[in-house]
Order: sequence, then C-alpha cells, then structure tokens
Amino acid sequence: MRVSYFLTFVLLLVFCISAPAAFGQGVRSGPDSSTLRDPDLERDSLHNLEVAKNYFKLKKAYVAALKRCEEIIAGNPNFARIEEVLLMAGQSSLWLSQSKGKQNPNLYVSFDGGEKKTLTSEQFREMGVGYLKKLVNDYPDSPFAKEAQVELSALDAAPKQP
Repeated sequence: MRVSYFLTFVLLLVFCISAPAAFGQGVRSGPDSSTLRDPDLERDSLHNLEVAKNYFKLKKAYVAALKRCEEIIAGNPNFARIEEVLLMAGQSSLWLSQSKGKQNPNLYVSFDGGEKKTLTSEQFREMGVGYLKKLVNDYPDSPFAKEAQVELSALDAAPKQP
C-alpha cells in the first residue's frame, strides 16, 4: 500500500511540474509582431526614400518626390523611417499647392474610376496638412514632428490662397 501512495505522490509531482510547461507552449515570446519588419521591404522603402530625397532636395521635383513617398506609405506603413517620409510627403504636397518647384502640379494625376483627375491647390494643401498632422499626432517625439509643427503653424498664420 505504501508503494501505491508513493507512486501517486510521484505522479502528482510530475504532473504539477510539467503542467505549466504544457500550458506555456502557446505563449509567444520575442518582439511584438507589429514591429517586425520585412528586410526586403525595408530595403525597397529605403531605396524609394533616397530617390524621393534626391527629387525633393536636388531637383525640386515635388510631384516625383510625393509619388515615391506615397508608394512607401501605402506599401510599408511600419517603415523604420516613416516619420521622414510623412514630412517629405506633407511638404511636397504643400509646395505643390503653391506651385513651387520645377514640376507642374498638373503632372500629379489620380484616377477616379477610369477617369484621370488632377488636384486643385486646395486639395494639395489638404493632403499636405493631413500628412503633417499624422506625423505630429502619431510620432510626437520625432524631430521630424517638430519641423511638421513649424510648417503647420506657418499655414495657420498665412492667408489661404484663392
């Protein structure tokens, strides 16, 4: 009889020790899946960012810069440098609303159904404000957010264009 008590005790002890390990198998550890980044997608996004910066800074081609930024935002919203992309998209849009740069704003074409549409200066302005506000709201501690806030403050102080 003592043997059966002893075996029961041993089996109970084994169960108590192994049960937590069995329950823990479904729990993931490691980085949050929302912050995991695909290395190939990051590399493509970084290339697009470098090309956009070239268009933006060197060529003053704001339509081309905006298109590259939009490609990054749509395809890789978790890009490691998305704050910089949002700032450039916002500034490009705002400056297109003011017809700045070397490209005609009419080169920016969107499609509504099968119909090509160009944006008005007010639509460019709204789009730019949207990008800048997203940057300020989603990444308030970013150094790019400070620059976006300066842009937004300047818009508030400036009279709207007709």
